[in-house]
Amino acid sequence: MPRPLRDVVFVDGVRTPFGKAGSLYAETRADDLVVNCIRELVRRHPELPPERVDEVAIAATTQIGDQGLTIGRTAALLAGLPSSVPGFAIDRMCAGAMTAVTSVASGIAFGAYDVAVAGGVEHMGHHPMGEGMDPNPRIVAEKLVDQSALVMGSTAENLHDRFPGITRQRADAFAASSQRRVGQAYADGVIQESLVTVATRSREHGWGLATADEPPRPGTTVESLAGLRTPFRSHGRVTAGNAAGLNDGATACLVAAEDVATELGLPAAMRLVGFAFAGVDPEVMGVGPIPATERALSRAGLSIDDIGAFEINEAFAVQVLAFLDHFGIDEQDPRVNPYGGAIALGHPLASSGVRLMIHLARQFRQRPEVRYGMTTMCIGLGMGGTVLWENPHHSPDLSARVVASTTTDADNSVEGDR
Repeated sequence: MPRPLRDVVFVDGVRTPFGKAGSLYAETRADDLVVNCIRELVRRHPELPPERVDEVAIAATTQIGDQGLTIGRTAALLAGLPSSVPGFAIDRMCAGAMTAVTSVASGIAFGAYDVAVAGGVEHMGHHPMGEGMDPNPRIVAEKLVDQSALVMGSTAENLHDRFPGITRQRADAFAASSQRRVGQAYADGVIQESLVTVATRSREHGWGLATADEPPRPGTTVESLAGLRTPFRSHGRVTAGNAAGLNDGATACLVAAEDVATELGLPAAMRLVGFAFAGVDPEVMGVGPIPATERALSRAGLSIDDIGAFEINEAFAVQVLAFLDHFGIDEQDPRVNPYGGAIALGHPLASSGVRLMIHLARQFRQRPEVRYGMTTMCIGLGMGGTVLWENPHHSPDLSARVVASTTTDADNSVEGDR
């Protein structure tokens, strides 16, 4: 028998401060990072009885060691959720947490769950990308993919080749802007509201507290970035300054059926509209967000002009610029990553999807004139993922006033030019 689908909302999201790989969290377990996030969600929402959580989906790209053993289930137990709450692990490389959210959201829409926890963790200090990997030799030998597809920095250099108009200078300028925006977001208290304080251990220095992201480099300029070497290609364009680093960190969020959220008194920060994943040539995986976005918009009956807020993962500056150029969006558009992104904050692979959602939820709260927004990211081995969201704080009257004000300003500008 047919059953109606339910609306799904993003209730809240939290994350650990992100560390440089093997630095801040060198002696902290990966699973403990995500446990901290789950515990914080429960603490922030006493209106949610823990037994009402129906599933815990946690992503990790390298599912071994302290990121293995079905980490969704073990993290749920370690966080103190009732033993009746199941959990599972998921892997879609960089889009692990994004896929965790879309997976449980699909179950909620279908009626299999009411409330779920979704998130991701990556401890790249303990588990470098590719650790334990044994790719089938036919992948390269039979030229199913170009060998550069297995080195993410090389795929970014390939993207520069494909779009020669995206110069190193443009990439460096975007990177410097990301650093500035993160610095401003910290000054405004935006970043701190979602951070979970983490106890850190060091044999040398004893116990400490992680309270802020480690990777940001305040004061970064285009001039300082210009002197960095290009490790993936001689005289290349990709540097440590215009790409996300190697990082450790975790994220988690609450997702619920909208009617259940109302019943329990849970806030609705965003309403899910739709999502899509798409494949591209693995050696230019950075273009993945473009077809994923086109597919998601088409299925939702929307256009890029309907989107008023963007959170794009900054794996590499060239990847973001390729997306913006394709859709005709200026690289300094204030709708795009207003609080900075992964180039400054870091990109602990499987955790980043929820970090994007946390920032978009903040955009929605600050900008009620915006109705629709998106989170999007490229994914290793040639994929992209996009999730479309609706702003529950949207005010049509305010939107009309903003449009009218913008039109009037434009008219005045034209009049003044005459």
